[in-house]
Amino acid sequence: MISRILPYPVLTLSLIVFWMTINSFSPGHLLLGTAVALVASWSMASLRPSKPRIRSWTAVIKLIAIVLYDIIRSNISVATLILFGRKRNSKSGFLTVPLDLRDPFGLAVLSIILTATPGSAWLEYNSSQGTLLIHVLDNVSETAWINLIKNRYEKMLMEIFE
Repeated sequence: MISRILPYPVLTLSLIVFWMTINSFSPGHLLLGTAVALVASWSMASLRPSKPRIRSWTAVIKLIAIVLYDIIRSNISVATLILFGRKRNSKSGFLTVPLDLRDPFGLAVLSIILTATPGSAWLEYNSSQGTLLIHVLDNVSETAWINLIKNRYEKMLMEIFE
């Protein structure tokens, strides 16, 4: 019964919290935010998305720590690049990265990681070839970027999802 009313309780609660942060707190906004969150949760349930199977929670925690560190490091690098100019040998560019990861949830998390990290952006994934096209702001070495993505992120995502 409760799962029918709240099929995705975390989603519903997150949407209510988000609604309250973008609007001033009042009982009317709380009621309206709850209604919007419930409708969104029911809509999501009608789509019947498959639920991710996380195989290693310790790898999730480790990946979160690595990504937070990389985001801070990238913010500093991009700020330095913007404030003090480019190095002579650095240039932006597009890279094609071959991926072994095939799990849709793992690919979604990888896209979030690459887009949330300043200086890189996920552009396109070719599922038939298993390649990823990204844009990097400071392309010092294509091999270094490929190794970073494959060894730092993809390997952990495969441990978590596959």
